[in-house]
Amino acid sequence: MNSRQDAESRPSRRLRIEADREAVERDLSRLVLTLVELVRQLVERQSIRRMEQGDLSDEQVEVLGLTLMRLEEAMTELCERFEVSPDDLNIDLGPLGSLLPRS
Repeated sequence: MNSRQDAESRPSRRLRIEADREAVERDLSRLVLTLVELVRQLVERQSIRRMEQGDLSDEQVEVLGLTLMRLEEAMTELCERFEVSPDDLNIDLGPLGSLLPRS
């Protein structure tokens, strides 16, 4: 018998991945929080750039400042809720370095 016939004669088995539900939820929440933190930092840098260029009125600067502060507070609360430290959000991309800039 060749290998193809052997494979056909064996009952087909479905491959199953055994995953720990808690680990999957923890890793998924970490990934989502990482993406939110990345977007938060990008928006913050863009806001600072626009402020330094004088593209924003004083009122817009005030609103942006308050919004960014609230978003940072919300991120801190979410990290606490999901038991993730801010350092856990900085994924190591191997030779490319870390995803988020060091604080």
